[in-house]
Amino acid sequence: MGPITALSIYMVVWWVAFIAILPMGSQSFHEAGITPPPGCDPGAPVNPNMKKKVITTTWVAALIFLAFFLVVQFHLITLPGVARVY
Repeated sequence: MGPITALSIYMVVWWVAFIAILPMGSQSFHEAGITPPPGCDPGAPVNPNMKKKVITTTWVAALIFLAFFLVVQFHLITLPGVARVY
């Protein structure tokens, strides 16, 4: 696997993990019982904690990518092996 392929796969994993982590720990104005400021959606998060979520996403994506990389690098799952299962 080349560096461009590895980076591309990591970025896809990062965005999928980010979308999965984004709603965790968020509380909306409606759930908190707070009246939102004018022009703000009641479903918007009170404190989104984006920095914490980006850092969490980065290490979660790194762990997922590392597992994928090791499987590919050491040929633990091969294409013919996958074809035989189905």
